[in-house]
Amino acid sequence: MLDYIIVGSGLAGIAFAEMLLENNKSFVFFENQSQKSTRIAGGLYNPVILKRFSEVWNAKQQLVLAFDFYAKIETKLNVKVDFRTPIYRKFFSVEEQNNWFIAADKPNLSPFLSTEIIKNNYPGIESPFGYGEVLQTGYVDTALLLDVYHKYLEQINSLRKETFNYKTIEFFEDYIQYDNLKAKKIVFAEGFGMHSNPFFNYLPLDGTKGELFIIKAPDLKIDVIINTSVFILPLGNDLFKVGATYNWKDKTDLPTVEGKQELVERIKEIVNCDFEIVEHFAGVRPTVNDRRPLLGLHPKHKNLYVLNGLGTRGVMLAPAMAKDLFDYIECNKPLDKTIDIKRYNLR
Repeated sequence: MLDYIIVGSGLAGIAFAEMLLENNKSFVFFENQSQKSTRIAGGLYNPVILKRFSEVWNAKQQLVLAFDFYAKIETKLNVKVDFRTPIYRKFFSVEEQNNWFIAADKPNLSPFLSTEIIKNNYPGIESPFGYGEVLQTGYVDTALLLDVYHKYLEQINSLRKETFNYKTIEFFEDYIQYDNLKAKKIVFAEGFGMHSNPFFNYLPLDGTKGELFIIKAPDLKIDVIINTSVFILPLGNDLFKVGATYNWKDKTDLPTVEGKQELVERIKEIVNCDFEIVEHFAGVRPTVNDRRPLLGLHPKHKNLYVLNGLGTRGVMLAPAMAKDLFDYIECNKPLDKTIDIKRYNLR
């Protein structure tokens, strides 16, 4: 008998699988590649919400766990996925500089915001007011992470590339039966695909569509991530990932003319050189209106759990949330009330 079935092998599922492996728990993954948000994500980790100059919820703890998590993945799979890269916030005025210094003086933000104005003159960008540097930042190559981890799961015979059929579950006192599998528990980590899950689709997973580009800009010479209304992330060979848009109405993963126009306009606000759009892609982030993840036990079925709602910050959140859920299930450690799905079960 398996300890777990995990449905959905994006960042949330992978992080939970690593918790299981560390604790000698057996599992099988179900993955049908229906969700694209992890694969196409910008992959940035940034402890500061630059729009409001506020700290990301539990940023310090999340970063510690995330750095450890990705380092272990890199060692185990002999691959580089975590790229520590400075994020520079371009200033457009003296007022923005002043707001930066006010924020950097706050105790919770001072570890993350440099008080030195960066005056680099990068070819392709005019920035007379300079940049502010965010510390402890970078990005994870999420597409590469998915590819190598799925291959690893295949090697250990823990991956089933098929759509999970919820109707096939048979419930027993201490386990569930699914086809030829018996498992003590199921963790659903399906991202926006949770809307098709009859056990957890009552939860208010809103979903926010994001569109991104890969552009080619030979005259743009940056070795850091530039962040203003969009981010520009250097990939090498004159290629850059640019994103992202936020659309709360469209729930498809198809690129749009409107998204393309918005990104082009925002790029032109930052750079003053020519660029070519090499690729245009889109996905739906699993966001929640109260901006907190969805973790916990199904109110009726004691074998079913959910790990979802990581939103726009899955790279930072996934390791911490996977640990919280594992500790909740295996160690009876209560979940933070702000992430426990009981906050909605009681309504």
